[in-house]
Amino acid sequence: MRALAITAVLALGLALPAVDTAGAVEGKLVLYTSQPNTDAQQTIDAFKAKYPKVEVSFVRDGTPRVMAKLRAEIEAGAPQADVLLIADAVTMEGLKKEGRLLAHDKADVSAFPAGVHDPAKMWFATKLITTGIVYNTKAALKPESWLDLAKPEAKNQLAMPSPLNSGAAMIHTITLTGNLPGGWSFYEKLKENGTLAAGANGDILRQVATGEKLYGMIVDFMPIREKAKGAPVEFVFPKEGVSAVSEPVAILKSSKNPEAAKALVDFLISKDGQELALKQGYVSAHPDVALPAGYPARGAIKLMPFDAAKALADEPAARKRFSAIFEG
Repeated sequence: MRALAITAVLALGLALPAVDTAGAVEGKLVLYTSQPNTDAQQTIDAFKAKYPKVEVSFVRDGTPRVMAKLRAEIEAGAPQADVLLIADAVTMEGLKKEGRLLAHDKADVSAFPAGVHDPAKMWFATKLITTGIVYNTKAALKPESWLDLAKPEAKNQLAMPSPLNSGAAMIHTITLTGNLPGGWSFYEKLKENGTLAAGANGDILRQVATGEKLYGMIVDFMPIREKAKGAPVEFVFPKEGVSAVSEPVAILKSSKNPEAAKALVDFLISKDGQELALKQGYVSAHPDVALPAGYPARGAIKLMPFDAAKALADEPAARKRFSAIFEG
């Protein structure tokens, strides 16, 4: 496990091109993204303020549907997207393995630790969205460890997204089983303790906030935002560490405007792009950008090690193992 202050530098602090360079970047650009509509539009507006000659359009949906659309277009021989900005690096690794991505060789990653971005420079992390524990404030047990969720106090009181239906949940499962003592035995204990594995993050938050369940596994920003609005919830970054998805961005090899696509990637991973992520309420991965209100100091958050390429290879076995535990 490594401190967030050291390892969660999941974006680049590149200086943006000079005005004359920006002026030379033009044409149409199509972005496929899983960002919320508001965030996607804000991102495009900020990019266009620096590159006014680029006409950007976007298609927005959840990562599975975005990928289904892209796959159908690839099958038809007519992929429309230039840039892909989705939830997880494992999906990007799959596209990389298929030879679908274009390397951005000039991206300067020298300031960041090895293993943060794709070493072949085919995808780059843009945010840090961790998964931890949410609990209702009326709960007697205040969890500090993942292992607390298997205690008697949490029996029949834990809900979590299923990795069979969520890429982020699969990354979380692979990360925990690869780092917690006993590996898969942790999930076996959760099943024995009556854990419910179903629903998306929003539903997990609803169940915990209403007291239907007392505990949940969930992405960080949702309960932190709702607590600020008065919801009776607390969010915990467990002491063993957390998993993270990094909303990576990549350029499709089939891009009709690779120069504009590279400019968008550079913006997203620049200091300015990272400041925008902060304004949108996310943890910016850039080490010099502050965290949103409600978060602890960067050094207080630990990231568990995660290898996207290995996770891609391990996913079929992980899916089978989880299914055997929770659905067998």
